Amino acid sequence: MSAKKRIGVKIPVAITIASSDCRGGAGIQADLKTFAALGVHGSTAITSVTAQEGSSPVILDNVTTMMIKKQIAAVASDMHIDAGKTGMLSTCKIIKTVASETSRYDFPLVVDPVMVTKSGIPILKKDAVNAMREYLLPKATVATPNIPEAELLTGIRIKTIADAEASATRIADLGPKAVVVKGGRLTEEEAVDILYYRGHFRVLRAPRFHVSTVRGSGCTFSAAIVAQLAKGQNIPSAVQVAKTLVTMAIRSGLRVGKQYGPVNPMAYLVSR
Repeated sequence: MSAKKRIGVKIPVAITIASSDCRGGAGIQADLKTFAALGVHGSTAITSVTAQEGSSPVILDNVTTMMIKKQIAAVASDMHIDAGKTGMLSTCKIIKTVASETSRYDFPLVVDPVMVTKSGIPILKKDAVNAMREYLLPKATVATPNIPEAELLTGIRIKTIADAEASATRIADLGPKAVVVKGGRLTEEEAVDILYYRGHFRVLRAPRFHVSTVRGSGCTFSAAIVAQLAKGQNIPSAVQVAKTLVTMAIRSGLRVGKQYGPVNPMAYLVSR
């Protein structure tokens, strides 16, 4: 008896190792939407389940480190992981676990060092920030801190592009092959990001939209880089696609919720 013919489309696989956002605008929910918009199959390893309303403190339940390891291993065993990312990893123990487990597999890793909420509320304790520096960032292919996160990691006060470049250099010294300092708050006119890669800087500019639909913008940006790396694109090209996608996602953001509405990564798919 002949084997059944396998029908389907071969597609790159990306994994997001991050928290779940009950409002669907950030975390793994934002990542999965972005992966889909860029034609990549999304898989997950959930690190925390969160509840957050507006500017109130984040309420979270952490998944056990054993379960986090099991999730990553299950995806890696059943599928070939072409690229991955980390999002919110809320404790030192979780950060160490993720750093150790991802090191077992050969795929590019984008580290989005989520440390504060969109409302400016701190998420990570000092020991977790130190663990991020010591264990996870050295394993990153690309690190994507925003300005507050870059300041926290380096101690450099960022007010100008030159400050962001100095910060990116210092973070690269920790081990990432490339660093993108997301500088959307640097100017009123433009959303400016600074890419540092192989000793050179590249400034990425886009119009800045003065809108409240920005929830999940950082997650979406890093997820877009992951999707393009999963498809075999080089780092500068992947970052450029991510910049284009997140700009469209913010401009077409969804006006839901009482404070920050989510970005809409599917706008990129519709535009193609």
